[in-house]
Amino acid sequence: MSDETTNGAIAPAEANTPAFTVEKIYVKDVSFEVPGAPAIYSENVQPELQLNLNQRVQRLNENAFEVVLGVTLTCKAGDKIAYVAEVQQAGVFGLVGLEPQAVDGLLGTQCPNILFPYIRQLLSDLIQAGGFPPFFLQPINFDGLYAETLRQRAAQGDGELANTEPAGNA
Repeated sequence: MSDETTNGAIAPAEANTPAFTVEKIYVKDVSFEVPGAPAIYSENVQPELQLNLNQRVQRLNENAFEVVLGVTLTCKAGDKIAYVAEVQQAGVFGLVGLEPQAVDGLLGTQCPNILFPYIRQLLSDLIQAGGFPPFFLQPINFDGLYAETLRQRAAQGDGELANTEPAGNA
């Protein structure tokens, strides 16, 4: 008896067997700008960083979702923008035979945790290639962000997930 494999993972024998698979990981969009180059390199001002993190989930079919983790990092030197780095790291994830609450939880926690190391490395490489000191994006607690999202949903009356489309937003 041989099991089919998808991207190195063993496919479940039955369609209703609970399974979580990583089908594809890819860079969806990337941008790096240094609007004040080359003058900005001679600025001797303490840089100020602003980080914006976002996540989108799109259902591709009954059992597949695209999760896009986006980071925009803006570095200012005084009143001038030193650089802007924008990265959208994406993945296609298979979720089969799971309850809606479990699907929503995996989309909001496990999927961004899988994508995060890729986005961290790409950001670091972009910034260094742009002529700036290394930048190390600190770990992000996606479980905590997802828990906060659930609290906000409950406060807004959207806490029931059984009859809703999985959002997964952390």
